[in-house]
Amino acid sequence: MNENKNYVFPFVLLGIVLVVCFGINISLGSVNIPLKDSLSIVFGNTAEKESWEYIIWNYRLPKAITAMLVGAGLSLSGLLMQTLFRNPLAGPFVLGISSGASLGAAILIMGSSLFSSIVAFEFINSVSLAIASSVGSIIVLIAVMIVASKIKDTMALLIIGLMFGSITAAVVSILSYFTNAEKLQQYIYWSFGSVGNLSWSQILLLTVIIGIAILISLLTLKSLNAFLLGENYAKSMGVHIKKSRYLIIIATGLLAGGATAFAGPVAFIGLAVPHLTRQIFSTTDHRVLMPAVLLYGAILLLICDTLAQVPSSAYVLPLNAITAIIGAPVVIWLLVRKRKMVF
Repeated sequence: MNENKNYVFPFVLLGIVLVVCFGINISLGSVNIPLKDSLSIVFGNTAEKESWEYIIWNYRLPKAITAMLVGAGLSLSGLLMQTLFRNPLAGPFVLGISSGASLGAAILIMGSSLFSSIVAFEFINSVSLAIASSVGSIIVLIAVMIVASKIKDTMALLIIGLMFGSITAAVVSILSYFTNAEKLQQYIYWSFGSVGNLSWSQILLLTVIIGIAILISLLTLKSLNAFLLGENYAKSMGVHIKKSRYLIIIATGLLAGGATAFAGPVAFIGLAVPHLTRQIFSTTDHRVLMPAVLLYGAILLLICDTLAQVPSSAYVLPLNAITAIIGAPVVIWLLVRKRKMVF
């Protein structure tokens, strides 16, 4: 697992790149604010224009922090799922937890068209959407946990997770069929993914969720490395399979559910970043991979969000489209260059 290799320089380099991407992200947008002034405002200094301070503190800084948290969270959840199932195509969405969050948002936004005689959902904003999405992801997470306690086969759990995702997608399709055009458009815009419009209290809550999930993930480091060689090997190493599986599922649920609840279903990051990290670091040791994917995920989503804002323009492109357009060619290039997948 390349335990003796020195990774100090790559991590220092990643830290520098993260700081640079953060500075560029908060300085670019529909209003051009020089990088020097943007960083000066962040450090508490007075800006040349008062409006710049308002833009940085109330919009761009929260957006950049959210991008880092969501990118890091989705990337780590993807790493956990790929290792647990030993499947390079696994990601944060395979257990249906993100689909559950999407279902919660769909019921809130489009439910009034179907359940108008029972209850009306008139008050819809970022807070209510986050609550509805969180409830949806928690319900699916509980269902997955119950199923995980009944079966021993990890691959069967993967299939059941995909079935949960199919069920929630079917319910969303039914809601979409019966809803009006305005509600459907609102849901579609939410499904594009966005790291903007979060208050500082919401960012604090998201930080706590991601932080708890990272701590739980750290408890599974030994198990994750053992899982790479199969469950039988993990048992011989003294790993408690069921307990480790529970911890990984809970951590993934918090990471994917929290990110989806506050930023929408941001795709591709969770699938691609673990592969990018393995290719560049050439290791399967999760003591290296875990902090690396956190940094890579934060950097990649910062870059994607910067491009989605279309600097010097009022246009904002769908974040999901940018993550796929930027990330997919990079993964393809790395795989072609390396000629094999490190896993």
